[in-house]
Amino acid sequence: MVFDFFLPDQKAFPHTQRKEEQDESMDFQTKEGVNVSISREDVFKFLSRIPNESVDLIVTDPAYSGMNQMLKLGRGKIIGQYSEKGDGQKRFDEFHDTKENYERFLGECRRILKANRHIYIMFDSYSLLSLAPTVRNIFDVKNVIVWDKLNIGLGHYFRRRHEFIVFASKGKKRLNSRNFPDVWRIKRITSAKYPTQKPVELFEMMIAASAEPGYTVLDPFLGSGSSAIASLKRGCNFIGCDVASSSIKISSERIKQFIELKKDILQAENKIEDIPTKKALLNGKS
Repeated sequence: MVFDFFLPDQKAFPHTQRKEEQDESMDFQTKEGVNVSISREDVFKFLSRIPNESVDLIVTDPAYSGMNQMLKLGRGKIIGQYSEKGDGQKRFDEFHDTKENYERFLGECRRILKANRHIYIMFDSYSLLSLAPTVRNIFDVKNVIVWDKLNIGLGHYFRRRHEFIVFASKGKKRLNSRNFPDVWRIKRITSAKYPTQKPVELFEMMIAASAEPGYTVLDPFLGSGSSAIASLKRGCNFIGCDVASSSIKISSERIKQFIELKKDILQAENKIEDIPTKKALLNGKS
């Protein structure tokens, strides 16, 4: 697999995998010349292959493990069984949200992100409290965005209806518009076909605020592929990985169907619920 769309002259660079090393990888190109590459790979191995300062925007939803590991809630779980193998591969326990893991992860993200560019990282409340200082040590944190999921979810004590997104930068870069609110009312996916599936509009808000057509967007925790669909909708190149083979299987089919038929097989309807969020997504117009 070669991500050759990084370089202006379209020459391949050394982000390759020998045939015997890659379990699954998919490359797509639209009629408009937008490229998409996804692969099944450990996140740190994947990031280590990407050249310095070659990515324009990072949008990602890492696995949350802090609540289950630290809160000692007995049999209660926040997002399912972290130790469950599922498709024969690790799903959630591959990446623990420890300080050490995040320092390594964010260090790699800073290395591959171009100067004067943005990064968005999703957090639950526990992980935000424990890991926000780590983000501030590596990037310039600008905002904490609240994702209001509208539908109440599971939880201990107060039931959860929101998640957080840390918005940070490497250097200076303005948003594409000043009309973006810091609370995004986007209905969560219910009866999802993939665990922890996020709405496409959630990632599309990030891309609309921080990217331009032709930018390269990266998500090293691909999951259901929502970030890839959002990138395609915004005319951006996309690269991503996930450790689960089920992620690559469902994401590749989702991307293929979207490119060929303009149909999202995992999300039929727009999930944005309030006018300010809709207006922000429409090119930031008030």
